[in-house]
Amino acid sequence: MTLPEEDRANNDYDAIVVGGGVNGAGIARDLAGRGARVLLCEKDDLASHTSSSSTKLIHGGLRYLEYREFSLVKKALAEREVLLKSAPHIMWPLRFVMPHDPSMRPVWMIRAGLFLYDHLARREVLPPSRTVDLRKHVAGGPLDPRFTKGFVYSDGWVDDARLVALCALDAAERGATVLTRTACVDAERGAERWRVTLQSEDGTTRQATSRALVNAAGPWAAQFLMEHAHSVDRVHLRLVKGSHIVVPKLFDHGHAYIFQNPDNRIIFAIPYEAQFTLIGTTDIEHHGEIGVAQASADEIAYLCEQASRYFAKAVRPEHVVWTYSGVRPLLDDESGNPAAVTRDYRLEFDTGRGDTAQAPLLSVWGGKITTFRKLAEEAADRLASVLARPADDDDAAAPVFGRPWTAGATLPGGDLHASLGDDAPNENQVEASFERFVAALSLRHPALPAKLVRRLARAYGTRADKLLEGGLGAEVAPQVFEAELTYLRRVEWARTGEDVLWRRSKLGLHLSADERDAVAQWMRRRLSP
Repeated sequence: MTLPEEDRANNDYDAIVVGGGVNGAGIARDLAGRGARVLLCEKDDLASHTSSSSTKLIHGGLRYLEYREFSLVKKALAEREVLLKSAPHIMWPLRFVMPHDPSMRPVWMIRAGLFLYDHLARREVLPPSRTVDLRKHVAGGPLDPRFTKGFVYSDGWVDDARLVALCALDAAERGATVLTRTACVDAERGAERWRVTLQSEDGTTRQATSRALVNAAGPWAAQFLMEHAHSVDRVHLRLVKGSHIVVPKLFDHGHAYIFQNPDNRIIFAIPYEAQFTLIGTTDIEHHGEIGVAQASADEIAYLCEQASRYFAKAVRPEHVVWTYSGVRPLLDDESGNPAAVTRDYRLEFDTGRGDTAQAPLLSVWGGKITTFRKLAEEAADRLASVLARPADDDDAAAPVFGRPWTAGATLPGGDLHASLGDDAPNENQVEASFERFVAALSLRHPALPAKLVRRLARAYGTRADKLLEGGLGAEVAPQVFEAELTYLRRVEWARTGEDVLWRRSKLGLHLSADERDAVAQWMRRRLSP
């Protein structure tokens, strides 16, 4: 395949990244910030699958200590604070309460685990763990009175789908090309270039070339290699389904819960969208179609049963207002229990076999949302090392890539502290700064309802002013205005009502079926013919 000279100039990249989940978007962002010419393609919407189906936690993984995953936990714990500082509008500290059940793990084991959790990595924002009397602590109120002692520790919360969208937006603003609803249907490997065929959802195709190909297709990574990149996967993935349920809120305080189950698993109960409680997750082997995952009746019953062991008021399947499920692509470490399979990642870097050099192929295997930035940084380091011009190379046209940069950078809208003139935040300043930002945004837009201002501040941070600069426009659904829908369509690649209501936001939980349909119809009318 040979491209015309003009098309080749416009469609030649340093790297093409396949997969618009958190890892693919993170890698595209990191590379673009180093000066690489990047194309990111996603066959569906951004964060359509695994990356919008997490438990939405920025955490080290307390339970992984029990499986001796010390390196993974340390890496994830260090990343918590980096991420929390990068996007305080969509991520914030969260305190977790673990009621002590004497029939489960003993007190000494829990205390030892929490001591490690506090000290494996440096903390600046998050406070340490402590023991609490649930008969006096606010978190004890909703629980069965038999739970009198508990442990409190810190982790963080993230709006996972918005995290992906903001990474893609940051990549685009740094020069990357982002194509959603565009599949990489063929990738032909040469000595110096990959030649790929990209197909949009209407069936039209375009060709592009790149010096490297990144396979960040998540659960589809092995399938992509074999069926489209004509390569062989050497890392075996284990596909594990995690399901969550959402019920009307079970408590009014701001803490989350972590519950120990008789099967040695844990589940979380987390404040969600102001009016709800999120409960999850399950760990079940997934043998069906990769892109189709739904919470089964057995999973729903399991989550309700385990939550009901702790709450004074039983949680029943009929209380469930929404469920979601995702398929996690985990490295197969031959663990018999799906819950024990490592959440660590592996980067497979292939530059050819034997004496035959070929264009680089980097495949991403496994991982968790907390470590996405570190994964992306390591991936960009590997790619930059082979794509950059060596120091003694006289070819001035060859690229020179920058150094790692994301550890101290904010995501779009995340510069709240700078906008307020704050210093680097500690735990108390994170929420205080956000409240000050909300107050300042309200003063700039005094006609807006307080509830709407707060929601826009959470979703868009300092970008909220840009969204509102031309006024709200017509109200399409209760507190959903044309200005926001237009912004999401033009800036964040939203195309459908589902993109808006269930990924760029969770407004779908707050609207009726007719109101959701009104948003979907508005989006359909604005699609280009």
